[in-house]
Order: sequence, then structure tokens, then C-alpha cells
Amino acid sequence: MKIIDLTHLIEGGMPVFPGSQPPQIRKASTIEKDGFEEKILRIYSHTGTHMDAPAHLIRNGKTLEGYQAGRFFGKAFVIDASDLEGKIITKTRLVGLEEKIRGADFVLFYTGWTRYWGEDEYYQNFPCLASDAATYLASFSLKGIGFDTISPDPIEDTCLTNHHIILEKEILIVENLKNLDSLLDEESFWFSAMPLKIIKGDGSPIRATAIIGTL
Repeated sequence: MKIIDLTHLIEGGMPVFPGSQPPQIRKASTIEKDGFEEKILRIYSHTGTHMDAPAHLIRNGKTLEGYQAGRFFGKAFVIDASDLEGKIITKTRLVGLEEKIRGADFVLFYTGWTRYWGEDEYYQNFPCLASDAATYLASFSLKGIGFDTISPDPIEDTCLTNHHIILEKEILIVENLKNLDSLLDEESFWFSAMPLKIIKGDGSPIRATAIIGTL
């Protein structure tokens, strides 16, 4: 069994969605002074590699603590969209994968955009879903859809059209994944994306991992 970490490090000054603030991490106690180490974290619920719940955008939408823990774990595969810089991922690109999508719990998109993590380019021209592609994916009984970009929508789409299409079906969205290129040759694998159990959780940072082999 092999476990691959798909998670960006949470640290001050890290990339965040425009309008949000990066996390603040400072020491509350030290071993030298207090006999133990502890930190104070000030962090947005959609920081780093994280998960969106329906409540993120939908009034009275489902919150993360309303899902059973098993909803955050399941079979996954990666779709390679790294050739689509500045372009959209169309429904046509997906229909040939119907059988694989139907047999999966999570569909993850590799765009290669992690190479721009920490740079201004990370927020621009990344491949996004066309609305018909989002609608097509939302027609399956998926647990979640994940991306190695900051959003399934173009940064200029303030309506977050694809977010709404997906979240209205109570399908979870995972953003800012990394290392998906190491999974391109895998027919399928186990994907774990456990969020913090926050009351009325509209979203949460996660420690996303891929598990290859027999559990």
C-alpha cells in the first residue's frame, strides 16, 4: 500500500482566494516558558487544500458536519486536463469517461496549475469546467469533485456558476489539490479528504491523500 499526500502546507503568506486573508499562526505557549507547545490559528474555512459544502453558497444548504464520515472517502480517478491552459473542460471531453465516472466516488482534475502555487499566475487562465460539463458531472452519484486549481469556475465568474451546479446536488468540491500528476497512470485509487468537524461548517481545510493498493 502506498499513500500520496495531495495537500498544500498551511502557512502564513500562502495563496488564498482573492478577498480572503492568509492564515495567521503564532505561538500561544512554548516548552521553555510553559512546558508545552501550542499555537493560535486564525484561518478562513476555505484555506489551502480544502472542501466546499453546499452551505458555502446555498442558503440553508447542507453543512459538513451533516455528512457521515464515509462521505469523505471513496474510489477516485484523475482526468488529465493539463493541455487546456486558458480553455474550458467541455462535456464532450467527459462523455467518453461515463463508465469510469459511474464507478467512482470522486473525480479529480489534473491541470498542472500547482506549478504556479505562490505566484500571480495561479489565479489566471487555469482550465475550468464548462457549465454543461459541471451539469453532466452533477448528474452522477458522486461524493465529490476535486481540482488542483483554486476554483472550478473562472476567477472572473463572480456568480460561481459551476459551484452552484455541483453544490445544489450536495456533491462536495475539493480545491487546491497537489501531486495529482503522480496518479495519472492509476486506473483508480482510494481518496481520503477528511474535513474538520466544525459546527455549521460551510467548508474546511482537509488533509487529502491518495491510497494505492489494498487497504
